[in-house]
Amino acid sequence: MLIFLSVFVLTQCKRDGGELSTDPPRNGIILGFSQIGAESAWRKFNTRSIIEAAEESGIQLLFDNAEQKQENQIKAMRSFIAYQVDVIAFVPIVATGWDNILQEAKDAGIPVLVTDRKIETANEDLYAGFIGTDSEREGRDAARFLLDKFSHHDRLPIRIIEISGTEGSSPAIGRAAGFRDILSDHPEFEIIHTESGDFLRSKGYEIMTRILNEYEDIDAIYSHNDGMTLGVIDAMYERDMKPGSDIVLVTIDAEQAAIDALRRGEINCVIECNPKMGPAIMELTRKLARGESIPRFQHVDEEVFYETDDLSSLEPRGY
Repeated sequence: MLIFLSVFVLTQCKRDGGELSTDPPRNGIILGFSQIGAESAWRKFNTRSIIEAAEESGIQLLFDNAEQKQENQIKAMRSFIAYQVDVIAFVPIVATGWDNILQEAKDAGIPVLVTDRKIETANEDLYAGFIGTDSEREGRDAARFLLDKFSHHDRLPIRIIEISGTEGSSPAIGRAAGFRDILSDHPEFEIIHTESGDFLRSKGYEIMTRILNEYEDIDAIYSHNDGMTLGVIDAMYERDMKPGSDIVLVTIDAEQAAIDALRRGEINCVIECNPKMGPAIMELTRKLARGESIPRFQHVDEEVFYETDDLSSLEPRGY
């Protein structure tokens, strides 16, 4: 009898192809999510929002940290496909190079949701939709602030240093494009140097240290994220310079550290990039798992904080 039961259990555990299945039993919707890393307070909060929202909504989450490598993301997405998750979502570290893995997911019948950063594909039908921030609008908001800030400035041109995000990433592309879109009609505003800081505080510090040796009469720094901006502030203090006064600083993300610097007058304008996408991602995941269509592009709500604002009632950012 024991031998018979053993054979029966083994037989029941085999797949059609004859291999033993080690998959745990499925229970509800399964979402495979590939995050690019944990490079900043913003990114960590974004991850926490996703994990907490999955728990609250009862969605099983298979989470992977790609550690800033596209090949790791592709590997994770292939593992999600092999596991036969209901939906795949990911934050693309760069905009291109996704067509093959997206085609594999489509062939497997698994819808893919792009979050936070946009992608470029030969066929947009390869993914179901996008939810995230509007990077071009963020860039336009930054340019508009500088136009207003220097509207009565006597000395021209206005010399701007741009510290951009990771090369090839949609935030870096969008924030640069939106910024230039507004300034294109104002030749008195010159971007005299632009360089990628990979969204890292350490690189923002390194770039600014070198920039202060190479350039004089800098009027403004346009930084694509708060981490790099905080590095810029560190470098300026080493030179006994006053951030926000000697050089105008505009930054994007709205981390707590940047809001605090805005209150102290070290930053002049902070543009929000909202990381709390978890609840919306889970809502879209449920729709996709049910076979429903979702909006092609969906942007999260964001604010702009100015040096002239009363921030006394602003709640803690949480990141």
